[in-house]
Amino acid sequence: MGYVLGMPLEGAANEQDYQVRFGKNMSYQVEMRAPVLPAEWALQSGIQLTWPHEQTDWAYMLDEVEDCFTRIAREVAQRQQLLIVHPHPEQVKRKLEQANVYLNNVSFVACDTNDTWARDHGAITMLDVNGPSLLDFTFNGWGLKFAADKDNLITRQLVKARALNGAYVNRLGFVLEGGSIESDGVGTLLTTSRCLLSPNRNGQMNRAEIEEYLCSVFHLQRVLWLEHGYLAGDDTDSHIDTLARFCDADTLAYVKCYDTEDEHYEELSQMEAELQSFRNLAGEPYNLLPLPLPDPIVENGERLPATYANFLILNDAVLYPTYAQADKDAEAGKILKEAFPGRDIVGIDCCPLIRQHGSLHCVTMQYPAGVIKR
Repeated sequence: MGYVLGMPLEGAANEQDYQVRFGKNMSYQVEMRAPVLPAEWALQSGIQLTWPHEQTDWAYMLDEVEDCFTRIAREVAQRQQLLIVHPHPEQVKRKLEQANVYLNNVSFVACDTNDTWARDHGAITMLDVNGPSLLDFTFNGWGLKFAADKDNLITRQLVKARALNGAYVNRLGFVLEGGSIESDGVGTLLTTSRCLLSPNRNGQMNRAEIEEYLCSVFHLQRVLWLEHGYLAGDDTDSHIDTLARFCDADTLAYVKCYDTEDEHYEELSQMEAELQSFRNLAGEPYNLLPLPLPDPIVENGERLPATYANFLILNDAVLYPTYAQADKDAEAGKILKEAFPGRDIVGIDCCPLIRQHGSLHCVTMQYPAGVIKR
C-alpha cells in the first residue's frame, strides 16, 4: 500500500475529499513509498495535550489555564481521539466529566511533567508502507532556557505505556522541537535560522550539516529557511509555527504587520519578502495569506508573543487562537476559512496561554491515523 501525502491512497475517496484534506493542487497526487513527514492536514488519529498542574509555571493561574485546556479538549474530543498526559490524570478526568467533555474519545496516561508544551516534547511521526514511526528528539527547554528533564522522557513513557502505536526511533542525539518545523507533506520543510541555528541546540553543527541531517531523517527534497521574523516575548527563538504555516502544499498563511510604528514591522516585512521569493515544488510562487498581527498584549511591562499563526488543523476543523480583540480575531478567522474552506473554523480564547508565552498550536501535538490507540 502506498501513501498520498502521508495517508493511505484509499483514504482519499474522491477529488473533493482529497482537496479538503490535502490541498488544491492535484499535481501533488503522487504515491510515496519512501517514509514521509506528513503535513498536519493529513488524516489524524488524534491530539496530545500535556495538562497543566500545580508543579508547573501555571500554578498561579491554574484554574484559568485549565479552563482554556478544557475548551481545547472539548473541541478535539467531539471530533477525534484525545490523549492527555498528567501526573494525576484522575484529577483531569473529573474536571472533564464536570465540563461534559465527550470522554469516550479521551485516554489518559500518568506521567511526570515539567510543563505543557506538547508541540515541542511530543513525538514527530513519519509514515511509510509499514506504518508510523515515532521519532524522539531531545527537547532541552528551547536551548537550555527552562527545565525539561521530565518532558524529555514523555515520548518514551507513552510508547512504554502503549498509548502510541508505531516503531520507536531514538533521535536523542539531535535537539529538535515540533514547533520549529513545518512540513508540506511532499518533501518541503519550512523553518527559521534563528531557531535551528541557535548555539544551545545543536551548536556543534553548521547550517549545511543541519540541513543534510534533516533531509536524511525526514526524507526531504529541500529545506526552506527564513532568515527574518520574530515576535517580542518569544522564548523559542522564532518557532516557525508562530510566524508562517503551510495550509496546503501551495499555500502559506503568515503573520503580517501593517503598523509602520510597530517594532515588528521591518522584520515581518522582510519575512514577507522571503516568502514571496519562495517557490513550491512545481516552481510556482506560493499563495500567501496574510494574518494580522494582534494588537500588543503587555504583562508586567513585557509584550507577549500573540499570533494567529498558531492554529491547529484537525480532521474536519481548524482551531485558532483568539485574544479578546474582536475585529482582528474575526479577520483571522475569515482568512483561515479561505485557507480551509472544507473545515469548521473555531476560535479558542488563548489569552491565558499567551501569559506563558505560547498559544494553541504550542500546547498540542497531532498524531496521524493509526498512532493514538482507541
